[in-house]
Amino acid sequence: MATTAAAPQKRRRLWRVFRWLLLVVVPLLAVLIFFALLRPLTLLVAATQVRLWFEGIHSEYMDIPFAGSNQVRVHYFEGGSGDPVVLVHGLGGRAEDWANLMPLLVRGHHRLYALDLPGYGRSAWPRNASYSIAEESQAVEAFMDQLHLAHTDLAGWSMGGWIAMQVALDQPQRIRRLLVFDSAGITFNVNWNTALFEPDTPEKLRELDNLLWPTPAPPVPGFIQHAIFRYVGQHGWVVMRNMDSMLTGKALLDHKLGALKMPTLIVWGQQDHLIPVSVGEQIHRDVPQSEMEIFVGCGHLAAEQCAGRIAPVVNGFLDESSPAPGREAIVPK
Repeated sequence: MATTAAAPQKRRRLWRVFRWLLLVVVPLLAVLIFFALLRPLTLLVAATQVRLWFEGIHSEYMDIPFAGSNQVRVHYFEGGSGDPVVLVHGLGGRAEDWANLMPLLVRGHHRLYALDLPGYGRSAWPRNASYSIAEESQAVEAFMDQLHLAHTDLAGWSMGGWIAMQVALDQPQRIRRLLVFDSAGITFNVNWNTALFEPDTPEKLRELDNLLWPTPAPPVPGFIQHAIFRYVGQHGWVVMRNMDSMLTGKALLDHKLGALKMPTLIVWGQQDHLIPVSVGEQIHRDVPQSEMEIFVGCGHLAAEQCAGRIAPVVNGFLDESSPAPGREAIVPK
């Protein structure tokens, strides 16, 4: 009799739990879906930050001098333990671009600092700046000053590689080892429209993605396209000011890279359609003690899309006692 009476009570308790879930969880899911449709980029960045937090990599802020101001707010990620490595993103990028590689380097026992350059990510974007290679290089040097990094490894990707090489030329005594990923910085034939870096139509966005991916890029959903166009409308002026400064050619490093004497690793995606592998090979020739690793099946976003294959090479280069100058290897899939 007691068992019979208990069954309806158990069903009522289960129904109350189910009803609570309907009243609380379903509206929360609806809000999350609505927010994802309205602000998908914000949600993607937030999800990346949570993933990095679980890997022991967290956000910090500092003030640095930049473009004539002594107080420009800069965001960066910090995590891991061991010898320091500073990571510099590329044009139109942000510190989260390194998110796939950072945890693998942390597990390799390195202390990482990945900054949002002024004008990008969650850093400030002062209107009076030119966002030239010289200004952004000085920002990286000021960032290192604030962290009291007297001797560090330095890595840069795309425009960030150009900046990293400039920093290494400016302050060679501070750079233990230099790493450049699919980097700009020397003269090459630009056979694409520079306006693609300010995409405001689906056609421009598709063309830009096809330059960045090793194979034709997957289609971008319409609601994400609209979010990208909104972001470009707000921040695209920084990218174009950066681009205009680079296109003057004043900061090019042709015939200067031979002054780099620290061990240097050059990483390239063999299917990079934006900055061809021939650019990396020329940097390799200009820096005789450099090593070069070319990854088959990877494009300009190799450090993101091929992070699992690249990380052992990077960790090995950072840890080896005697780098192999002049070595070039093609890494198959």
